[in-house]
Amino acid sequence: MGIPVAAGVLVVVLAWLAGPGLFGIHAKVAGTSVAAQVSKAADCSAPGAAETVTFQLGGKPREGTLDSCGHGKGEHLQVVVPDDAPADGTIAVTTPDSTAGAQDLRAPIALVLLVFACFCGGMYAYLVIRGSGKLALLS
Repeated sequence: MGIPVAAGVLVVVLAWLAGPGLFGIHAKVAGTSVAAQVSKAADCSAPGAAETVTFQLGGKPREGTLDSCGHGKGEHLQVVVPDDAPADGTIAVTTPDSTAGAQDLRAPIALVLLVFACFCGGMYAYLVIRGSGKLALLS
């Protein structure tokens, strides 16, 4: 009984120490939200579709790539330009609502689900050992 409990506690502690990156949650990208216009639309049927957008940054017209699809040419939308954007060339931009932050409830819920899974696995191991007197896989 002690080994499944210890294994579950160890998994939960390691997950807690790994942080939100373990659950695919990343910190919010630091940047400036600007108005942009789609200059080259992308079809959603193509894998890895990326659209080209134009926007003003520092008073100069700039061009960026948006990892998105389905917008119409000439459509206006908001994009987030990273703070560390290069002074010239194409900039990789994102939409403000697709930038995942660590302030939402996904990380605590994921950790609770992990604890629940460890508990269920430990209870299963306990019931298998208790039911037949020996572990079914070792017989």
